[in-house]
Amino acid sequence: MNDTLQKLKDIFGEIADLNRAVGVLAWDQETYMPPGGVEGRASQVSTLSRMAHARFTSDEVGGLLDAAGAEVAGLPFDSDEASLVRVARRDYEKERKLPSDLVAEMASAGSTAQPVWQKARKESDFKSFAPYLEKNVELNRRVADLLGYRERPYDALLDREEPGLTTDQLETMFAELKKAIVPLVADIARHTDAVDDTVLYRGFDPDLQLKYALDLVTRLGYDLERGRQDLTAHPFSIALGPGDVRITTRVSRDFFNECLFGSIHESGHAMYSQGFGVNLNRTPLWGGASAGVHESQSRLWENLIGRTQPFWHHFFPSLRNTFPEALQGCDGEGFFKAVNKSYPSLIRVEADEVTYNLHVLLRFELENEMLEGTLPVKDLPEAWNARFKSYLGIDVPSDREGCLQDIHWSWPEFATFPGYTIGNLIGAQLMDKIRADIPDLDEQVGRGEFAVLLRWLRTNVHRHGRKFTPNELVERATGKPLTPGPWIAYVRKKFGALYGLQTAK
Repeated sequence: MNDTLQKLKDIFGEIADLNRAVGVLAWDQETYMPPGGVEGRASQVSTLSRMAHARFTSDEVGGLLDAAGAEVAGLPFDSDEASLVRVARRDYEKERKLPSDLVAEMASAGSTAQPVWQKARKESDFKSFAPYLEKNVELNRRVADLLGYRERPYDALLDREEPGLTTDQLETMFAELKKAIVPLVADIARHTDAVDDTVLYRGFDPDLQLKYALDLVTRLGYDLERGRQDLTAHPFSIALGPGDVRITTRVSRDFFNECLFGSIHESGHAMYSQGFGVNLNRTPLWGGASAGVHESQSRLWENLIGRTQPFWHHFFPSLRNTFPEALQGCDGEGFFKAVNKSYPSLIRVEADEVTYNLHVLLRFELENEMLEGTLPVKDLPEAWNARFKSYLGIDVPSDREGCLQDIHWSWPEFATFPGYTIGNLIGAQLMDKIRADIPDLDEQVGRGEFAVLLRWLRTNVHRHGRKFTPNELVERATGKPLTPGPWIAYVRKKFGALYGLQTAK
């Protein structure tokens, strides 16, 4: 390695250390930090974030990138060296437009707003959270203006999360999905009695749920030598380095899906992070290709594996042994159907596969309107409730179950919600290719064997980290650009069969 690249890597290593220290502080705030620590934590996160940003956007890094660009010009596009310079240059040019003081202010705003959101959610008190959301909207507008955009401010924020994707392209994608989803939801509603999910509400011991969920995700491939699981208000995964990738979950005695599928979802994120190439560590390449690619891994494991017949053929006997009373009279087929019941519901993270993208569409639209100034923050609950009624046909009883349900708006980072839908689409497209490459996948899953699947994902997705944009990665892995087609075909086939609909034929 030449001196220029080595100097860049040394600086990037220092920046990675600072950012990972911020990550540890954020994890602690969400799990164990006492309430009195909020003010101090905001200062700590703000200081470290400012230092990391100032170091990355320095003239020294710019000069080294210029010199390194000339040195890697003849290397293959997918080489580590060429990818490092290309991706770091893209990040540098964006971050250079943002003052370090603004980055610090955003970090402080997020740390300060999160406990307020937690309390407001618990008490269903939007008014107490509204000033913090107004601040976050204002910060997002400043970021969009500084980054620059051709038509819509959301474009600037979206390109940070999903490089290469525009707001107009996303709206076209959502329109195609909505056209497919709405009639499918209506068809299912006419056959709702075909699936009974009452078994999920019989009461499951929380401690046993947590143990079972953790045991299960380690069977999938989550490495506890490099991870741990804790409780939090809103589940998340955080990667603090190759040897430290943590997940959190939450648990309800009265609704089984919350803990188990939340744990599978976060372990999907974590297995992705545990699979980043070690050769990329402490550089801008060590991370997920985008929010959507990250979600493709969590949604793939949660739904395309965790809600399948073969999966429950294997795991239901052990589940019944763990919860014999709650599962009395239920068999594996009945349980498989129960965890796949589709119906409009209030909470996004508990939504079924068919209606889930409508939850994301609603948030995407409201974010745009707040950012463009057509929706004042004070009117968000009313707008949320009206849009929810229009899309999902149900009344929202409180802000706790409405606009306060997600932690995301306590962070000053808009444009993350679309990643959930993009993740669904990427996951389905990857699964089509996986099934072509692993014809006996269902048999393996039915035996509780996941190593071959995880190895495919490690080889085709995980090890590349941020070397490629989402569409570049999808094309490399599947041979085709991202399209909603595979996901639409998947849900029509699966739920058509579950509910005996014409679309299954």
